[in-house]
Amino acid sequence: MYDLYYFPTPNGHKITMLLEELDLPYTIKTVDIMNGDQHQPEFLKISPNNKMPALVDHEPEDGGEPLALFESGEILLYLAEKHSRFLPAKTREKHQALQWLFWQMASLGPMLGQNHHFFKYAPETIPYAQKRYLKESQRLYAVLDKQLADKPYVCGEYSIVDMACYPWCKHWQDQQIDLKDYPHVRDWVERVGNREATVRAYRWERDYERPDEVSESMRKHLFNNLDD
Repeated sequence: MYDLYYFPTPNGHKITMLLEELDLPYTIKTVDIMNGDQHQPEFLKISPNNKMPALVDHEPEDGGEPLALFESGEILLYLAEKHSRFLPAKTREKHQALQWLFWQMASLGPMLGQNHHFFKYAPETIPYAQKRYLKESQRLYAVLDKQLADKPYVCGEYSIVDMACYPWCKHWQDQQIDLKDYPHVRDWVERVGNREATVRAYRWERDYERPDEVSESMRKHLFNNLDD
């Protein structure tokens, strides 16, 4: 049994996608990042970087105490290795997949996150920042589009790499991206989105209301009291 500390963000969706693909039992533990749950001492014991998602495995392979994990890429890797699915076993294929997983964690997620921030959440319009992160987003979409040109999924077979990338690319419109410019990404987004496990993974969104406007208190919780 797994406890998933979750809020419906791209990084949260990564883990529900894999748990659903693996058909594993799990319990959702809401971490309301809009209201500061990520800063509570109880959560920080599990995720010291005060970010979600986090996962607690109550039946780790060593038979010891429950194992707490933070960082979405590590959680994906842990589950894939433990259950021997969605990560290639052969050395070359495995390390190709890991390169793309780390690419998502180091580049795609952070850059699209900054895109979201400066176009949607920043309290003031900063043209330089918007241009900077839009250009970088476009570059990354082009990298992904090239990788997908001759294969259905990022590494050929469906893997944790697709689960890491998809939740960010699903929101291409919020990033001022036009998928007509990236036809292979467009087809891949549709392909991943139509998987039964993906549909199940996103059902949790219905349990949460996301405000159209971010209040000042929410902004402080989300962005670590930048105005203090």
